[in-house]
Amino acid sequence: MFGKLLIANRGEIAVRIIRACRELGIASVAVYSDLDRNAMHVRLADEAFALGGQTAAESYLHTDALIDVIARCGADAVHPGYGFYSENADFARAVTARGVTFVGPPPEAIEVMGDKISARLAAERSGVAGVPGTTEIIASTTEVAEFGAEHGYPIAVKAAYGGGGRGMKVVHGPDEIEAALASAQREAEAFFGRSECYMERYLTWPRHIEMQIIADHHGNAVWLGERDCSAQRRHQKLVEESPAPMLDDATRTAMGDAALAVARGCNYANAGTVEFLYQDGEFFYLEMNTRLQVEHPVTEMVTGIDLVREQIRVAAGETLSFTQSDVASVGHAIEARINAEDPADGRFLPSPGRLTSLRVPDGFGVRWDGGYEPGDTVSQYYDNLVGKLVVWGSDRPTAIARMERALNELSIGGIATTAPAHVQIMASPEFRAGTHSTKWVEERLDLSNVAAAGTSADGSEDASLGVRDGEAALVRRDAVVEVDGKRFSVSAWVPDAAPALTTATTAGAANAVSRPRRSSGGASAGSGSGQVTAPMQGTIVKILVEIGQTVTAGEGVVVLEAMKMENSISADRSGAVSDIKVQPGDTVGAGDVVVVIS
Repeated sequence: MFGKLLIANRGEIAVRIIRACRELGIASVAVYSDLDRNAMHVRLADEAFALGGQTAAESYLHTDALIDVIARCGADAVHPGYGFYSENADFARAVTARGVTFVGPPPEAIEVMGDKISARLAAERSGVAGVPGTTEIIASTTEVAEFGAEHGYPIAVKAAYGGGGRGMKVVHGPDEIEAALASAQREAEAFFGRSECYMERYLTWPRHIEMQIIADHHGNAVWLGERDCSAQRRHQKLVEESPAPMLDDATRTAMGDAALAVARGCNYANAGTVEFLYQDGEFFYLEMNTRLQVEHPVTEMVTGIDLVREQIRVAAGETLSFTQSDVASVGHAIEARINAEDPADGRFLPSPGRLTSLRVPDGFGVRWDGGYEPGDTVSQYYDNLVGKLVVWGSDRPTAIARMERALNELSIGGIATTAPAHVQIMASPEFRAGTHSTKWVEERLDLSNVAAAGTSADGSEDASLGVRDGEAALVRRDAVVEVDGKRFSVSAWVPDAAPALTTATTAGAANAVSRPRRSSGGASAGSGSGQVTAPMQGTIVKILVEIGQTVTAGEGVVVLEAMKMENSISADRSGAVSDIKVQPGDTVGAGDVVVVIS
């Protein structure tokens, strides 16, 4: 077994891996950006090293900085988590070239399956059919138009070297091709470091069902059941569950066999997920994610298998601790992703900021995988997942009831979260019946009366940890220092210059409270002020208008990137653009005026 393992990631997945290392007796090493200097994963790790920078490209996607830390800390293994470099064959090779073990599949398998085009070809060679699409990188908008003319619309333009809904845009007609392709390429570059895209038909009402597989280096490979991930927004998952509702055993087995065929076809080892689209009794290969999935806890809950522990064991050369016949799914598990997003009116706008309070639910069958504690900041520069609320029940109705109870207990202050949307999802007759699809949240789920969680009891945003009350003669002061880039925490007892803090009370996640809306455009003609403001902190990536241009209310004027997602900011009234106060690359805060309409 390894002596020291470096986690090339951050947030809740880094915390999850650190805990697994501790149980296995492995020393853990965290890395961090300037913004994450005192993040939860840094505080928990046995050692922590600075990467520098703020953005992902400057830190967690900085290969030279990561390789330098690996050499300096003496780690004999690297776990990439998910996202960032988890599906980057070049990084895996750079790690193994130093004689360090990469906790994941061989670089050759990442290369085949990480490139979604070669993955489609590999799946076809294994006898697994995919959705009709292309097997070449999109070189021009003309190619998209020609594909649409032949196969019809809508078309999905997708990142060739990505996954998880990032870098994916849907084209509903020829007039949307140019903007959709450019946006997909920008998101792919920002999140995966590569902008190449391909395209395929976009099914009208599919379900997203994926198979968890794991294989060792001794020829053993098993599938651990499926997860239904159909409740999504912007092609990114909100809710995952296992087993999938309304799926017969014959189809489930066929999917499992197909997943293993795809894995064996690329000499796969370690944990991976083969994703399918399921519609009208048929399933189509979608992609293979050559990493641990965000939603792996639901599989752990129903099988009792610790996937992170098993990943590390397999990477260390051990055989799987179970066979296919040992795998059994018991009960039902559901995961709700608690993201820093405002779900009001179904917009799911990013909501970066400081967590002023956090109370997580507990009780039988309830699990919380989080990456933040009160006082921590959810940055605009990284993924906005705060934590994952996971429940287990003896059957699906019990699991849904337990999730509703847990969501009602969850309380997060300081930021808006998706928790109120999850309350609506759990209560929906379509979700309870298992008839929802990947388009259901955006097209049918009514979120018009949903307000954001993360507010104080009077409806205003909770802006601090609490109120000061009393004084102490001496108090503990913690500080973080860096010596040659390695992080150390020190404490000192000093006279207190300010009174102590007491925690403020925040409203529960399930309570729909009214709060002032931050402008995001879309108002009727003449009802807005004409001062179009940014609804959240972020970076301007594109200006859609020019001075003197006539716009209508609801028309996009700028594109803002926040938390790796692009958001179109719309005019709040009809009129002529009289001033543009930003340019691409500018960082703006919530409430900053970006465009003026007269």
